[in-house]
Amino acid sequence: MQKRLNFIAALGLALTLTGPATAQDASTVVATVNGKDITIGHMIVARATLPEQYQQLPANVLFDGILKQLVDQTLLADDFSGDLPPRVSLSLENEERSLIAGERVEAALAEALTDEAIQEAYNAEYANVEPTQEYNASHILVETEEEALAIKADLDGGADFAATAQEKSTGPSGPNGGSLGWFGKGAMVPSFEAAVVELEVGTVSAPVETQFGWHVIILNETRNSNAPTLEEARAQLQGQIQETAVNAVIENLRANAEIDETGAEGIDPAIIGDLAIIE
Repeated sequence: MQKRLNFIAALGLALTLTGPATAQDASTVVATVNGKDITIGHMIVARATLPEQYQQLPANVLFDGILKQLVDQTLLADDFSGDLPPRVSLSLENEERSLIAGERVEAALAEALTDEAIQEAYNAEYANVEPTQEYNASHILVETEEEALAIKADLDGGADFAATAQEKSTGPSGPNGGSLGWFGKGAMVPSFEAAVVELEVGTVSAPVETQFGWHVIILNETRNSNAPTLEEARAQLQGQIQETAVNAVIENLRANAEIDETGAEGIDPAIIGDLAIIE
């Protein structure tokens, strides 16, 4: 496979500061190698493709390391002779295709992602949403009804619910005092939910059977859950709008394109893992 010049090696011990700042833009030439210019634009693009851990390095370290990398790559590329291997030509075609497609996607997103579109999506999803009841409950889970009845009797006699749950509950919430946190309707199995809905805050249920065993439940609190504000929902709505916009563009392009995929018929899918074919 093609070897890439390692950025870590390119960094070396590059810890020197760069020179005084001058007027600069993407076309500013920072180095010339055998008559070929390396610009600030080349460096910016190279930095943007670095792994996240390198993005956090000091600017002077990145500058010197990236410049060294680009100079070395230019020297090596100039020194190459002969025909490019097919894998290189194919990679360049794929990279060009991907980058241009990405620009088309960005254009579609910029057109679709307006304040008006976000407000419209918010209204459609949340304008008519009624507040819903949420419950904060704890439970003690045991295997038999007899155990549950005995626990209920202890609780009615003044035993602490959380301490009893820690001691006797077989459920995963036992070590946490049986706490289930906040949940809405539909989150729990029907018989459990029905028992919770019937409870008053601070009261303990009679034993309730589910497929998990027998539960003794206490309702800690209730609250109304309102629809999120526009700002709270903005990120989610943006994601939905973006996905819809890109899918619409692609579907439209497919509908108006001549696409023939018959060449893929009868091909063993495993072939795409065989690099030797393109060597």
